[in-house]
Amino acid sequence: MARSIRSTIFSRSLQRTFKALTRSAVRAGTKAVKQALVTGKPAARQRVPSKTTAVRPKAKANLPSASTAGYAGAQRYRLFVPAGARKTERLPLLVMLHGCSQSSEAFAISTRMNQIAAKEGFAVLYPEQNQLANLQGCWNWHQTRSGKAQTEADTILATVLQVCQRVSVDPTRIALAGLSAGASMAALLAIRHPARFRAIAMHSGIAPGMAHSLADALKAMRGHSVAAPLSALTEGTHLPALLVIQGSADPLVAPANGLAVAQLWAAREGADPVRPRSVQRGARHPSTLTDYKAKGRLVSTLCTIQGLGHAWSGGAASQAYSDPKGPDASRMVWAFAAKQFAKPV
Repeated sequence: MARSIRSTIFSRSLQRTFKALTRSAVRAGTKAVKQALVTGKPAARQRVPSKTTAVRPKAKANLPSASTAGYAGAQRYRLFVPAGARKTERLPLLVMLHGCSQSSEAFAISTRMNQIAAKEGFAVLYPEQNQLANLQGCWNWHQTRSGKAQTEADTILATVLQVCQRVSVDPTRIALAGLSAGASMAALLAIRHPARFRAIAMHSGIAPGMAHSLADALKAMRGHSVAAPLSALTEGTHLPALLVIQGSADPLVAPANGLAVAQLWAAREGADPVRPRSVQRGARHPSTLTDYKAKGRLVSTLCTIQGLGHAWSGGAASQAYSDPKGPDASRMVWAFAAKQFAKPV
């Protein structure tokens, strides 16, 4: 009984620390986050420019919510289908997984992915985490030891498959993208069901296999974990092509995590890096891109954005976890997915 009580107290303490880190990382910056990690106390709140953290209360994505039944119970989601899409037309599908303290609606507003989908002609699915599963709205990507992470991943897949039955979707053109915890969950989903997806984009996330509990997750976020090699796939099966977007000034997810996941994908597919290239558009943050290829086939791309914190690059200025000064991550994600969709299956 005493051991059970101590375990419960320890778990609650970690949850409080995790919540404090999530809040302080965006509001206080790198210095405060390091202080919080060392002392275990919430970092002092500091004022930051409203254009990167302010939330517009009345902003709406104008997407009705629905729900599906999955392994972890009912799951809410929002779905965008371009106006004028014919019922017989099989659309590409992009699945977008939000980060902690975000809703599916807020993520849609921040990324503005619906505007791109309306122009390019693809559907967007926004699954939403149940707060009964996580009070901060985080996907439990790290709970692999208990099996909770795998169950959530399979529930997301069940939602995708059920939506594909309701909307005319091309099953050979489905891609995943996520921010933070959503990125980590997307990676887990991709390695569990690699044949279901053609591309995956991880924005500020952690590689699969680097955490198996909440305590592990905190270490991984600080860059103190090493990912185990990915399990072998069945012959003829490849991992979906991976795009990694990582900010160099991220105070919550150590920038080394971006390199770690890109290299993990490359190692699994026997890919080597090609010469990095630098890109800057106008006054936006500059970025460095490194491709990893195996026999001419793109396996992963690492995009490191200088000066970007823990925020969706190029996102709406009115939203939290969104930096309008960065290059447009949403366009990068779609361009990457579209390139994979264009290749023969």
